[in-house]
Amino acid sequence: MKQYDALIIGFGKGGKKLATELAERNWKVAIAERSPHMYGGTCVNVGCIPTKALIHESEYAEQRFYNDYPNQSKLYAQAVGRKDKLVAFLREKNYENVKNNPNITLYDGTASFLSKDTIKVTSDKEEIVLKGKEIFINTGSTPVLPAIDGIKNSKYVYTSETLLSLDKLPAELLIIGGGAIGLEFATMYAGFGSQVTLLEAGNRFLPKVDRDIAASMLEALERKNIHIRQNARIQSVHDTAGGITLTYTDSTDGTPYYLKGDALLLATGRKPMIDALNLSKAGVLVNGQGAVVVNEYLQTTTPHIWALGDVRGCEQFDYLSIDDFRIIRNQLFGDKKRSLNDRHPIPFAIFTDPPLAHIGLTEEEAVKQGYPVQVARIPAAVVPRARTQHNMDGMLKAVINSHTGRIVGCTLLCIDAPEVINTVALAMKTGQHYSFLRDFIFTHPSMNEGLNELFNSF
Repeated sequence: MKQYDALIIGFGKGGKKLATELAERNWKVAIAERSPHMYGGTCVNVGCIPTKALIHESEYAEQRFYNDYPNQSKLYAQAVGRKDKLVAFLREKNYENVKNNPNITLYDGTASFLSKDTIKVTSDKEEIVLKGKEIFINTGSTPVLPAIDGIKNSKYVYTSETLLSLDKLPAELLIIGGGAIGLEFATMYAGFGSQVTLLEAGNRFLPKVDRDIAASMLEALERKNIHIRQNARIQSVHDTAGGITLTYTDSTDGTPYYLKGDALLLATGRKPMIDALNLSKAGVLVNGQGAVVVNEYLQTTTPHIWALGDVRGCEQFDYLSIDDFRIIRNQLFGDKKRSLNDRHPIPFAIFTDPPLAHIGLTEEEAVKQGYPVQVARIPAAVVPRARTQHNMDGMLKAVINSHTGRIVGCTLLCIDAPEVINTVALAMKTGQHYSFLRDFIFTHPSMNEGLNELFNSF
């Protein structure tokens, strides 16, 4: 048995930052990672980085060869090759950073608990037992596979992870799931020239987003020839000679429908990856959604065992995993004031075309919570930068507290929204009056200038 000051299960973003921090403080650290192909975690290998790289390439493909599938498909194959090189480069950098640190040892294999301070790491070659004073669970999440007849045996069914490896562009792509993953992949593949049909079980498109923003997004997607079918209750899928056939019924009237495609993407969410951990041996509780239970300081029900990132069932954002690391660092070495309770509101972005970004409350949520609200909205087309970029779809919307003048929430559906929302987040985090953004001097032309116009509407 080998003993360490810290055991980190999973080589994701928060875990690798924590490993480096602890090693710099002369802790002896062991990292257990189930696959060499996942060094750096989901974001680097099968998440944020490869998808955003391909989304960027798809926008170029659409601009250069609109409605020209043969040429767009060639660009797609080239883009997948460039994506693979980028991922390999970043994965190797992550590996080198760990390999070159004398205080960190990396073990390839699947980890499971033997007791509250001991884990077993099992690989094809060996089984190693490790003991640690502090243990950190950073195993991330895995795609949810819905119970649909035929998906397990199909050659044409993919998850968001496996579809990224397909180097032949599907002429017709079917997507189940209208969340962030489904929408990003729909935008990406439509840009490359696929005919995309997205099926959503609910009757409310983007249910957590303001209704006027959701309507604007729906219009933008339809202009890209992405077909959205709501109230879709999937019955089964089966392979045909050259693709797949999907059967579904409309939940409002029971009408059956059949769709054919070259590939089917399951974008039905992700769940914490805990199946192999044997958490009961460590006294670590799991909630009804299969997530590791933690307190506000990220300690599990066994206090020297911590959990960070997707495995604890939070919003699945890479930057929250990084902040989880900061909270743990503060608890171990700082003034112990950081916690999960002090980082709201948290912005998020969906990289569609145009992208959507949001922070705080929607108008509907603010009204339900009793805020005295004022609402402002402007079309993205009034911002000069949108016109110079030839992307005028979308809308900017803000909600303020009419008594205090503080910003309650903001949603941006426009080019550069994932960048601009950070400016709004900074104003909200520091408690600024809305006039701070109304009167701020931004560079020209920029989408940030749209905030001048938006907040001038109050």
